[in-house]
Amino acid sequence: MEYAPHDLAPRERYKLLAGFVLPRPIAWVTTLGPTGVVNAAPFSFFNVLCEDPPLCIFAASLRPDGRVKDTVVNIERTGEFVVNMTDEPLARAMHDSSGDFPPEVGEPGYLGLKLAPSSKVAVPRLADAPWALECKTWKTIDVNSDRLLIMGEGINFYIRDELWDTSSMRVHMEKYHPVGRMFADRYCRTDDRIVFPPAEGAPAR
Repeated sequence: MEYAPHDLAPRERYKLLAGFVLPRPIAWVTTLGPTGVVNAAPFSFFNVLCEDPPLCIFAASLRPDGRVKDTVVNIERTGEFVVNMTDEPLARAMHDSSGDFPPEVGEPGYLGLKLAPSSKVAVPRLADAPWALECKTWKTIDVNSDRLLIMGEGINFYIRDELWDTSSMRVHMEKYHPVGRMFADRYCRTDDRIVFPPAEGAPAR
C-alpha cells in the first residue's frame, strides 16, 4: 500500500504521519501573555535539531476555528519561550493543558501547576518539569499560512538535580520517566528500554 501526498486530504496526511512516526517527544511550551498570564501548551510535532547552537523546533497550527494559538501570539510578541519536558507524574496535566483555554486563563494556574522563574528569559518554567530549555526565537517559517514552524535557540538548560550525573555528563535513566505522544489521546511510557552493544567498527558513545 502506498499513497502520494497530493492524493490525500491534509487531515488524512496528518493521520498517516502521526500514526506511524512514533513515539514523538512532547514540547510543553510556556509563554508569557501581555498581562502576565502564563500559557502552557503541548506540541508533539517537535524535536531538537543540533547542539551548536542548541536548536529545537516545533510546529503550531491554527486553532480549529482559524484563530492563532496563544503560544504563537506570545512568542511573536516577546521572542521567548521555554520548552518543558514531561514525565509520568505530569503527563495528565500536560494532556489537560491541550484544551481550548481563553487567553486570559493560564493553564498552569487552572491546573494547579507550580511555576519557577527562568534564569535567562522572562517566561517562567514549570517548576516540576524534569528538564527545561529556555529559548530565544531563532527563526520562524510560515507554512501555507495555517502553521508556523518555530525554531528556538536554547540559551539555558534546567535539569532536576537527581536526574543528572555531573561527572559523566549522563542522565540517570532509572530516575527519568518521560512520556511520548502516540496519536489521538494515546501516549506511551518509555521505561521498557533496549540496550545494544556498539556496532562493530563504531566508536563507543
